[in-house]
Amino acid sequence: MSEPKPIPAANRLLAALPHKERRNFIDQMQRVQVSYGEILYEPGERIDYVYFPNDSIVSLLTVVDQHHALEVGLVGREGMVGVPLALEFTCSPVRALVQGTGTAMRMKAAPFLRAFRQSHALQRELHHYTYALMAQITQTAACNRFHVVEARLARWLLMTHDRMQTNPFQLTQEFLSQMLGVRRVGVTKAARTLQKKGLISYSRGNITILERAGLESASCSCYDIVKDMHESA
Repeated sequence: MSEPKPIPAANRLLAALPHKERRNFIDQMQRVQVSYGEILYEPGERIDYVYFPNDSIVSLLTVVDQHHALEVGLVGREGMVGVPLALEFTCSPVRALVQGTGTAMRMKAAPFLRAFRQSHALQRELHHYTYALMAQITQTAACNRFHVVEARLARWLLMTHDRMQTNPFQLTQEFLSQMLGVRRVGVTKAARTLQKKGLISYSRGNITILERAGLESASCSCYDIVKDMHESA
């Protein structure tokens, strides 16, 4: 008797599940389109859905004084948006903001919790991913404090490119200033420096990576640290 064909899953966390569990899990999901700038939830809001990005990207932002926001995490095809549910917390501590338009697999909170409690494989994959996400958040906090804007911008563009796997991608100066926690003039200066070095092309919110190896050299060490952590988790 031949083995059942695997169910395709663009999201790597879903793809890591055994065939039967992945099939049952995906059967309870809905494939949705998420758009640039869309807010999936705000701090303190109830998490009604979890999202497993396919080719979309979601930024996790810490909001200060109801006005200022700083990115502390980035979620793409390697993970899930709504991790607090796996820790038995039903409210989001962060703003989940779509950074890159694309698709995601969406699941209601109640069936997700049932599946999570019953599946050792899903628990294992989410525990590993949660550890990697925590490492990314702590490394990002240190990066925002100690590294210059140019190196941080290079790191952030590389992380975005890894998850979207498209070139060019859309990022406005205002959006970048929120992600990096700096004024727009700082983003402009850093982007111009990378552009003068021939590493990127930046025009009207569209960024194209021209020389990836050079951009990696311009980035701080945080990029490799976070990447290795996700790959080993």
